[in-house]
Amino acid sequence: MDNSSVRQQIREAPPGEAFLSAQGIDKRFGALVVLDNVHFSMGQADAVGIVGPNGAGKTTLLSVLAGAFPPSGGTIRFDGRDVTAQGAANRCHLGLVRTHQVPKPFSGMTAFENVLVAASHGGAASRDEAYERAIDSLTLCGMRGVANRQADTLGLLDRKRLELARALATKPKLMLLDEIGGGLTDGEAQELVGTILELRRRGIGIVWIEHIVHILLQVAERLICMDAGRIIADGEPTTVMSDAAVVKAYLGGAPA
Repeated sequence: MDNSSVRQQIREAPPGEAFLSAQGIDKRFGALVVLDNVHFSMGQADAVGIVGPNGAGKTTLLSVLAGAFPPSGGTIRFDGRDVTAQGAANRCHLGLVRTHQVPKPFSGMTAFENVLVAASHGGAASRDEAYERAIDSLTLCGMRGVANRQADTLGLLDRKRLELARALATKPKLMLLDEIGGGLTDGEAQELVGTILELRRRGIGIVWIEHIVHILLQVAERLICMDAGRIIADGEPTTVMSDAAVVKAYLGGAPA
């Protein structure tokens, strides 16, 4: 598919339709049920946080939304289109992109080259546009000073920044973030919060899985808690975190 064909597919969702919608999503690996009848929808500029215990199905949900895994059942709509049968590359071209919990830079390339590839292929950009996007993304993510370093040699914080920069270079409408703060110090995580808030100011929607709840709540306006492949609470963050079912599943105790 050429770039012009991809761009012709991109359009705004009809009035009243959720920008991203997952309805009745199931995901099974053999006999193992990982997602069980998940319903989820959000608007274009929303910021949604996802919490839950390990094994709750959070990362699998992101993988299904991004197109890395096909759902075993249910439908996914994005920006007015049914994308259930589309893979990750097509969804990325349409503006739905994710980062990974463990950064996965392209080996043997500099940070700049990593971001340039993302802009050219994931973002379907022309050569000149890809170059401009790469510079802008590296600048926003605080990586201009290490742009010419081999990605394999970067420390954890810079690898996390590179994940964001690569995703940003694809010109996303919605970013799915998987524990972007994992393994960082509190100060390092706060730096990433500033970057993510700037993404929001640019009108990019956010779905963010995170175990460091206090940094997540600086961005998320809505919180979802998952347990055993199901959504057990969905709403205003303070209300969700004080919900008895959430406290039992996520915090392992009873509400105060």
